[in-house]
Amino acid sequence: MLRSPALKEIESLDPLRDHQRMVFLTCRQDFPWDTTRALEFALFRTFCVPSVSALLDRTKEFERRSQKRYDDTDIIISEIMEHGYDSERGLRAIKRMNALHGRFQISNDDFLYVLSTFVFEPIRWVDRFGWRRMTEKERLALFHFWRQVGKRMNIRDIPEDSAVFERFNIDYERQHFRFTETNHRVGLATRNLFMSWFPSFTRPLVKQVIYAMMDEPLLEAFGFPKPSKFFRRLVEQGMRARGRALRLWPRRTRPLLRTEMKHPSYPGGYRIETLGPAAEPPPS
Repeated sequence: MLRSPALKEIESLDPLRDHQRMVFLTCRQDFPWDTTRALEFALFRTFCVPSVSALLDRTKEFERRSQKRYDDTDIIISEIMEHGYDSERGLRAIKRMNALHGRFQISNDDFLYVLSTFVFEPIRWVDRFGWRRMTEKERLALFHFWRQVGKRMNIRDIPEDSAVFERFNIDYERQHFRFTETNHRVGLATRNLFMSWFPSFTRPLVKQVIYAMMDEPLLEAFGFPKPSKFFRRLVEQGMRARGRALRLWPRRTRPLLRTEMKHPSYPGGYRIETLGPAAEPPPS
């Protein structure tokens, strides 16, 4: 096991009692880039559930303001992860998130599924591409952290066992992932947003890399073309090579806080209470 200052502290902590600190160390000190990418793809996965994509498609938020929608989500999640769900800022972020969600009729099972992706997609990503695998303590800390956030979102029937929750995650995708036009439209808007972060001459390649990072159920539910096996293997090997290279780098000793970064939609800074779309009745 490759050790870091963060991991040394994590090993001394208890996942049930200290999960807020553990998630902070894992996601903001040892794996800030990996867990951010994992959460981006976690949200991508949720758009393959037709009831989720249909709601997002009706609001037109991804079509008209994809960068702002991304920034709002990123900031709210980061406020909770970096300051803790019971901190003053964390409570404000959860309150704002609940207010935004409260405008719409969203099923408890859809909420449960989205919550499950926040637990398991970072674990899966880091295990595939990180400079080390997550420890069992870190996995449990993510589960307990998001379970507590889910309770504060008034999500019902969150499993008390991580393995049960992961089984729910897998079964939900198997039962609900299928192609719809709303999946495709929201998926295209999100893919185009990711591509927009790169120079224009690289975007055709970036698009193919995005496809190569997706598994078959994801590609089929979005109606995206399947990459060649050779290109998929090339991308995966490149990502794993990055992880191996990072083992040789000095370990990070300070956290990388996304709440302190510049956000394109808020060049002058933000207030938690104004994140998200302006208050208006949802489209019929």
